[in-house]
Amino acid sequence: MRHDLKTWPQYFNRILDREKKFELRKNDRDFQVGDTLLLLEWFPETKEFTGRELAVKVTYILHGPAFGIEQGYCVMSIQNIAD
Repeated sequence: MRHDLKTWPQYFNRILDREKKFELRKNDRDFQVGDTLLLLEWFPETKEFTGRELAVKVTYILHGPAFGIEQGYCVMSIQNIAD
């Protein structure tokens, strides 16, 4: 399954540069290992998309409540699909 997600520029760039390899999200979409996240760069101040996007694959999910992650949230390990 593919999920289109708004991503703020500072996080988008770190994922693009392969420095950030995880996403912390509210699990309101029933994320699964193998899903594709289409990250859409978004400026929250102006509420506008930049037009840049990046596809990543979910490789592991840690569900809350565990290790400080709240119930209903998850941390997903991600890998750039271009890798």
